[in-house]
Amino acid sequence: MAAVRGLRALLRIHRAVMLQRSFGFIPVQLTPTCLPRMLCNATTESVEPKPPVNPENESLLENLNLMGVDVRMARLRQPGVLRKAFTNEHGLAKFLKGKGASRKAIAGIISRYPRAITRSLDHLEQRWALWRNIFSTDAEIVSILDRSPESFFRSSDNYNLEKNIDFLTSLGMNTKDLHRLLTTAPRTFSNSLELNKQMVEFLEDICAELGGSNPEQFAKAVISRNVYILIRSTKRVKANIDILRASLKLKDSDLLALLQGPGAEILDLSNEYLKNNFNSLQHKMVLLGSRKADIKKLIVSYPMVLYIGADTLSTKLDCLVTGGITMKQILEKPKVLDYSTQNITGRLEELQRVGYDFQKNGINILDSSRKRFVAKIEKLTAPPEE
Repeated sequence: MAAVRGLRALLRIHRAVMLQRSFGFIPVQLTPTCLPRMLCNATTESVEPKPPVNPENESLLENLNLMGVDVRMARLRQPGVLRKAFTNEHGLAKFLKGKGASRKAIAGIISRYPRAITRSLDHLEQRWALWRNIFSTDAEIVSILDRSPESFFRSSDNYNLEKNIDFLTSLGMNTKDLHRLLTTAPRTFSNSLELNKQMVEFLEDICAELGGSNPEQFAKAVISRNVYILIRSTKRVKANIDILRASLKLKDSDLLALLQGPGAEILDLSNEYLKNNFNSLQHKMVLLGSRKADIKKLIVSYPMVLYIGADTLSTKLDCLVTGGITMKQILEKPKVLDYSTQNITGRLEELQRVGYDFQKNGINILDSSRKRFVAKIEKLTAPPEE
């Protein structure tokens, strides 16, 4: 603002000079004294220096090193924690040790989620009590923290956690469902209660729109099948439902059955990913001689096929067809696509080596455990009994 005021003053003086000239007055000679200096100062003052970054807490670093924490990892994960003046690393370590965590486990938890050392003892005790309402033993919780410390320490709002647990329980979700949510999609419990309610109400509306008679059960079924649904937006889920509706052209009752069944598992995908995978699958199957009805049948019976990346799926289909499997057989046993390309290739090579006839014996052998597969190969290669 000071610079602007200075420029305006300069313009006023300039206009006065020109006016004097126009009336024949003696021109005013400007000298670079006051005004330029004022402008210079104003410009300098308008650029505020950046505040210095607080240095890391040397005492904290020493404590963490003594505890066996990987400070380099902690610095990469949450560098701001290492600059805090007050932390609770000793209190956290003592608390977790009392719950059965080993020194190595505690160090690993802090290394991967340094913010854990900012939680107070009261907070830790309250949160642990809430988790113990879902898990049977302290050892289970320690095991989860060891694998995913973020699931426990990410949120600092215990009251919000309690409200979300109560809400999800009211939907009819049991301890097993909550267990999966906490271990797989812990951000669900960091959401505000209102956000989770919004998704549940959206799912209930979808059920009613499709003619369903039990919206509450529909919402519960979708969440139970897809634990990530509550950490996605209603906009994303709605767009995916619209894509499936437009692509498959199902009756409302059939679409409802798909969504509360295996179709629920793909509702959290990004819209573009789902659309691209559908188009790629359709293109590939047409090239392999399939009809549109076959494509629809595959997706309805095995929606997870749309979870597989387009290039990976194309490679798997080529591998199976080259190995002597027909598209009709794949449609009848689509779960064979669950296996990695390497696994499929290896099994096909072993079966070709022993002369296995897919047209006569089918492809069930490809969709079997490793133990059963090996046993079958041994049986096929065993000398005939006399």
